[in-house]
Amino acid sequence: MTIKVGDKLPSVKLTEATAEGPKSVTTDDFFRGKRVALFAVPGAFTPTCSAKHLPGFKQRAHEIKDKGIDLIACISVNDAFVMRAWAEEQAVGEDIAMLGDGSGDFTRAIGLELDATGVGMGKRSQRYSMIVDDGVVKELNVEAAGEFKVSSAEHLLGQL
Repeated sequence: MTIKVGDKLPSVKLTEATAEGPKSVTTDDFFRGKRVALFAVPGAFTPTCSAKHLPGFKQRAHEIKDKGIDLIACISVNDAFVMRAWAEEQAVGEDIAMLGDGSGDFTRAIGLELDATGVGMGKRSQRYSMIVDDGVVKELNVEAAGEFKVSSAEHLLGQL
């Protein structure tokens, strides 16, 4: 079943890509007491993700945080090493926390898995954004297949 507004995020272990290396974190700990703008991409280094999705949140990070968001986080079904390399390539710095969902446990648990095996990418995440307040989904924006509209930083900013 797909997560919806008002639902609490499931308790799942993720890996945060940090300058010191991968750091294991549970969703309970990561989202506790914070208002988080979370966005998911089908894959690090992929065309739309690298040209539009991540750069949009990087460019709008201060505006988003000025609207009461404590933390911006990007998640993908990639390992933390790939997420860190992508963050470095995109010059993300400290503006966005990069979360690896390497085995797709979080993605499956919220019902937003994308089967991209037909194009050689395996099981991935759908493209989406959400606003999470203390672990509870307040806004959820899931893209239609092949689209990039409602999960953008601009759209999310309009919801704040």
